[in-house]
Parts: sequence; C-alpha cells; structure tokens
Amino acid sequence: MNARVKKIAVVTGAGSGIGRSVALTLAAAGWAVALAGRRTEALEETAAAARAAGTPGEDGAPGADVLCVRADVSDPDDVAALFAAVRGHYGRLDLLFNNAGTFGPAGVALEDISYEAWRSVVDVNLTGSFLCAQAAFRVMKAQDPQGGRIINNGSISAHVPRPNSIAYTATKHAMTGLTKSLSLDGRPYRIACGQIDIGNAATEMTERMQSGIMQANGQLAVEPVMDAADVARTVLHMAELPLGANVQFATVMATAMPYIGRG
Repeated sequence: MNARVKKIAVVTGAGSGIGRSVALTLAAAGWAVALAGRRTEALEETAAAARAAGTPGEDGAPGADVLCVRADVSDPDDVAALFAAVRGHYGRLDLLFNNAGTFGPAGVALEDISYEAWRSVVDVNLTGSFLCAQAAFRVMKAQDPQGGRIINNGSISAHVPRPNSIAYTATKHAMTGLTKSLSLDGRPYRIACGQIDIGNAATEMTERMQSGIMQANGQLAVEPVMDAADVARTVLHMAELPLGANVQFATVMATAMPYIGRG
C-alpha cells in the first residue's frame, strides 16, 4: 500500500448511487477504497472516477488506491472472498460502509408479495449486511492496532414506512438492531458502529420520487430530493472521527421531503 494512504475502507454497493458517491468522497480524502458489488463494469467505472478524484502523493503518483472485488453480499462465500482479498491486498481494514441494498418489487401490495421477493430483499439488506459486518468485525478484532469502524446504511424507512414496502421497511428496522448489537459487541475491541438514515438522495433507486410516488393517503406526489454528495460528506465525517468518538445515528434527508409530518 502506498505510504500516503492512511486508512482502508470497504464500500459495498459501490457500483452506483450512494455507494459510488461515498467511494469517490473517501478517495478524494485520501482513503484507499475496496469497491464491492455484483456488476464488474459498474465497479470499474467507479474505480476510474475514484482514481481521478484521489489526491496525488508526494511522489506525483496517481490518485486513489482502489481495489475492485465482484461480490454478492448475500453469498457467504463471496463475502469471505471479498474480505480475504482486502486483507491480502492492504493488510488491514479501518472502515466498512455497509451500503448494498435493494428495495424489492415496487408497488406490490402486501398480500401479493411472493416468498421469493420477500426472501431476496431480506437476503441482501439484512443477511448481506450481517455477513459483511461479521467479516469486517473479524478483521478489525484480529489486526494490530486493533479496531475500526462500521457504518450501516439505514433509511428513513428504519423509522417510518412507505405504502407497499413491508420487506424493505422490515429489513431497515432490523438494521437498527444490527447497529446497536455491533456497537455493544465491538466495545472491547475498539470497533465503533454507527448508522446513517438517508431520505431521498438522488440516485437510480429514487428516480420515481421525481415523477410521483405513493403517499400514505393513496395519492401520488412528487417529492424533493437531495444530492448524494450530501450523504457522502456525512459518511466521511463519521468515518474520520477518532475511534473514541462515534456518531451512533445520523439522519440526512431532503429538507422538504414528507418525513416530519408524513401521513
């Protein structure tokens, strides 16, 4: 690893959206970033942008140190291979941004959701987050110096649901429990864990916000969105705190979205 890089991060779901934005922001701040996701081409696009965003070292070498690892976070073997690759390439891990997620089928009524659709959301959002957190925890506990930080991507849906979103909402409520347990179990090993709950960041997943999305009263309404870079700056702040300090929960949202007063 280039000596100028102080810390190592893993970002899951790094091929697009919030994951890509966070990866670019970390790279620009001097982090080495391992990019994980299911689409190799999308990861390479993020990697190219991250290298361009990285600050050249004193020797004039190119910017960010970036590693692409294709991984499906719901697959235990893929997750094990991801963290083995990071450990082998960098020798340690300072940050996991546990970001990979899926909303599931849009607009499907609760009574019509198939078992397969329910399971696919749970496998990615909850089981995938657990598998990555567990693997990161093992690395952080064993390394010297010991410790690190895990930041989970929650959601406004960790607090309040949208109509027809039971699988996504259930997993995001569960993410809060995952965060709290990781925080408690990580204390003896200097492993800090926090959660960022995001509302209406402008990404591929939230495009329908700008054309009209179902409200609690059954009507469609266009909702305000914010730049994903606003989320990334918050993640960077959380990531760069000393391990003796932690942002346990942060909510970052489009100011005028229907969250306060939703319904």
